[in-house]
Amino acid sequence: MFTKIKTLYKEFPSKFWVVVLASFIDGIGGTLLFPFFSLYITQKFNVGMTTAGLILGMFSLFGLIGSMIGGALTDKFGRRILMIGGLLFSAFSMLTLGMVNNLTVLYPLAVVIGLFSNMAGPAHSAMVADLLPENKRTEGFGVLRVVGNLSWIIGPTIGGIVAAKSFFGLFVIDCVLSTIVALIVFKFIPETKPATPPEKQAQSVLHTIAGYRLVLRDYAFMAFMTCGILMLVVYQQLYNTLSVFLRDVHQIDPQRYGDLLSISAVVVVLFQFSVTRWIRRRPPFLMMALGTAFYVIGFGMFGFVSAYWMMALAIVIITIGEMIGVPTSQSLAANFAPADMRGRYMAMFGLGWAIPQTIGPGAAGLIIDNLNPNLLWYIGAVLCAVSAIGYVGLHLRLGRQKRFEMTHPEELAPEVELTEPAA
Repeated sequence: MFTKIKTLYKEFPSKFWVVVLASFIDGIGGTLLFPFFSLYITQKFNVGMTTAGLILGMFSLFGLIGSMIGGALTDKFGRRILMIGGLLFSAFSMLTLGMVNNLTVLYPLAVVIGLFSNMAGPAHSAMVADLLPENKRTEGFGVLRVVGNLSWIIGPTIGGIVAAKSFFGLFVIDCVLSTIVALIVFKFIPETKPATPPEKQAQSVLHTIAGYRLVLRDYAFMAFMTCGILMLVVYQQLYNTLSVFLRDVHQIDPQRYGDLLSISAVVVVLFQFSVTRWIRRRPPFLMMALGTAFYVIGFGMFGFVSAYWMMALAIVIITIGEMIGVPTSQSLAANFAPADMRGRYMAMFGLGWAIPQTIGPGAAGLIIDNLNPNLLWYIGAVLCAVSAIGYVGLHLRLGRQKRFEMTHPEELAPEVELTEPAA
């Protein structure tokens, strides 16, 4: 095992591993808080999931806007400054969010926090794409999946314990960890932005933002986005609506919900490397279809099962789909993008997560609060099935293009030239 880890370490640039470490620490902070945020809102302010879903949707809606602005700023000014600024703002905003005692204050906070906290997301994705050549991106994103799920092993377990005593403690811990990660980025991670072509160096920020029209005209990429949105509307329920569903329908407490997420994380840590090495030799759009097919089964099960062990099995099935689909989708998005537009493409890819986060919780809340709660999972299974069919169609249309061909382990990874930060 040690030899395999050592070999894997040598396959990637050292700066990539610093990014991995930063992602791991930041992930612990996020997983401490995020899975319990719906419970925090419904319990502290004594409201239903519809209201909680509306607030979560506002975070995502304005996060979408912030992400789009951040993508353009990333292509214009670089990755590093956006990441540091986003982390510091996130630290400050978490403390503020934890001290709110009036529900009406959450609405304007959702606007401001959503807008500024998400600006750094495209910078992080673009930095990873900068550091890794095309033939290593799927595996590199797979590495990030593993450390992210190591965070899921630690975060929800601790979060469940802390949340049982004090929700405010979750916000404090997240604040401290975000500050630590900002210091790591400032001290150890250089700028990775590729050199801007001379003809584009004089472009204004507004002109750079206007470049999104070129992304929108990439109809193949937009079709890829549409399939992802359908699938992610369902996938996002795992991290917000499911906790409330389990509590209200099956009387499962937050600690046992946290245990389910930890099971998912353990599966990823144990098997993600092997799965990633298997999928990198296979057509990526078909791998997306396969991963989404696992979602059809796993999420559909929540509408039928009531035994806790069956719910754990559903989580494992969903996790298999995650291990196949998440690193593949990130690699595909990066491969769609020209180098000088990577920030904007990755921001648009982030849109595929933001739209489900915006509409998903509210729509799910309407179903849970007013209809048969199990209907949520039946609809989810259908949406995932439609998405899987769409990925098959993309394979038939784009699968033979060189940028989407399966990668081969014998391909060599070119070195990445980095720009050291100023002293």
